[in-house]
Amino acid sequence: MSDQAPELLLAHNLKALKLPTCLREHHKLARQCAAEGVDHIRFLARLVEMEMIDRERRMVERRIKAARFPAVKSLDSFDFAVIPRLNKMQVLEM
Repeated sequence: MSDQAPELLLAHNLKALKLPTCLREHHKLARQCAAEGVDHIRFLARLVEMEMIDRERRMVERRIKAARFPAVKSLDSFDFAVIPRLNKMQVLEM
């Protein structure tokens, strides 16, 4: 078996399982974890966490796009001075 065979198999399987973030980030994260002396369980946990975070981000983007909002706004751009009686801390906490 050649040195590239496991890498090709891994790439194929990650594509088949629809894990694009794992496919894109596993090399970089593996090097980082090796340098830090992180064991394989923690490496895998970090990789899966990255996939979950990216999926959540893409899901939010898809929902915003599907909603067809005229403009995308966030609380970061909201001017709380316009409504002085509105409790900014309470709104941000919710």
